[in-house]
Parts: sequence; structure tokens; C-alpha cells
Amino acid sequence: MKIPDLNDLIADLQTAKQIAIDDRNPNALIMATIGQAKLLGLDKTIKDVTPHNDKPVVFNITGLSPEAALAISKRLDEEY
Repeated sequence: MKIPDLNDLIADLQTAKQIAIDDRNPNALIMATIGQAKLLGLDKTIKDVTPHNDKPVVFNITGLSPEAALAISKRLDEEY
């Protein structure tokens, strides 16, 4: 049995997201998006120390909105 690699897992979650979109199930869409974000390490707080105003920018996917989930989904569609 082949162990799936990261691309396989991301692609599987992308398929799940498309099914969620087709079924108009926003909760399933959000969960699949969060799954992808976790696989990509985006569930961790990340500080970017090079913003325009020299103040750190903090990113965190906790409480991901449906709009943000859709934006991430579209971006991943382009990449995978």
C-alpha cells in the first residue's frame, strides 16, 4: 500500500471541497479547507516581520470565515 504524499492529500481534500461546493454544504467546505491549511502548516500563528509599516503581521486560521475558505479554495484549485 502506497503512503500518500502531501500532494495526494491536498488533492483529495480539494475533491472533497468540490463535492461540498456542489452539495452547497459550507461546513464541509470549511472543514476540507482547514484540513488543507493544517497539512500546509497554515494552522500555526505566523509572524511576518517585513510588512510595509514595520509592525509584525499575525496570520491565524482560527475562526476561518466562509469567504476566506472560498478564497483559499480558489487559490488551491489554481495550484492543484
